Amino acid sequence: MHAVIPYVTAACLFGLGVYGVLRRRNAILVLMAVELMLNAVNLILVTADATLLPGTHRGGAFALFVIVLAAAEVGVGLAIVLQYYRMRAAVHLDDVRLDGENAG
Repeated sequence: MHAVIPYVTAACLFGLGVYGVLRRRNAILVLMAVELMLNAVNLILVTADATLLPGTHRGGAFALFVIVLAAAEVGVGLAIVLQYYRMRAAVHLDDVRLDGENAG
């Protein structure tokens, strides 16, 4: 297998994730787009470990660290989204007020 294929796949995944973060209005879909970006980073780490540094196996350890960070990010993000949904009955990012006042 050529090393270019996983790098191009990771670039496509990362691009889709960036597009999802910039274009989506739903908070849960934004969290899914961030997960796509983190999975692209994992793919690059594992591919670089297999092709650039044979025998060291440090890329897998970094990928595991990124997976743990992604799990923590999803846990905190979903907790915030669920609490906001309980308060407002919507998860649209356009309606979120950051100045501390109630959004009506």
